[in-house]
Amino acid sequence: MPEPGTTAVVIVLPDAAPLLDAARGVDPALVRGGIPAHVSLLYPFVPEPALTDRDDQDVRSLAARFPAAELLLEEVVTAPGFVAVTVPGLQPIVDAFHARWSGLRPYRGRFGDRPAAHVTVAMGPDEPTATARVRDGIGGLLPLRTRATALQLVVLAEKGWRSRLTVPLGVPGGP
Repeated sequence: MPEPGTTAVVIVLPDAAPLLDAARGVDPALVRGGIPAHVSLLYPFVPEPALTDRDDQDVRSLAARFPAAELLLEEVVTAPGFVAVTVPGLQPIVDAFHARWSGLRPYRGRFGDRPAAHVTVAMGPDEPTATARVRDGIGGLLPLRTRATALQLVVLAEKGWRSRLTVPLGVPGGP
C-alpha cells in the first residue's frame, strides 16, 4: 500500500467510471477509493519531498507534446489479483514519461519494464471466481469510448489523493 507523499502522474478518464462501478458491484473492496478511473503514466513518481520545479516543468512540457485524444477501451486483461482494461492510445505518452524518468520503475516492476497503458478496474480478487465475475461484469460495457484531455500530478495525503498539478494535453506552456 502506498504511503503519504507517494506521487503519480495520471490521466483521469471519467467515462470509464462504469468499469469501476461494475467491479464494486462484485465486491467494493476490489476498487481503490480516492481516485477516479484513470491511466497511470508513471507510478510511483518522484516522492513529494523530492519534487522540483524542473519536474513540474518537464511534466508540462511532455503534456504539451501530446494532443487530447479520442480513445477506445476494449481489451480486458487479468493477472492474479488484478483486472484491467488496456488503453493502447495512451501508450506513447506512457512511454515518454518512462523515458524521461528512466530511473523510476513503473509499478515497482510488477508489470515488467514497459507496462501497457491501462485502467486498473479491480485489485485483490484472489479467487478466480471473483476475477471472472469482474471480467464478465465489465465485458458488457466494452468497447467504451472516452477522451483524454489533461494529465494530473497527484499526491497521496493522509486523507487520500489530491491533485498537485493539472495540465491540459497539447497546450504549449500549460496553465
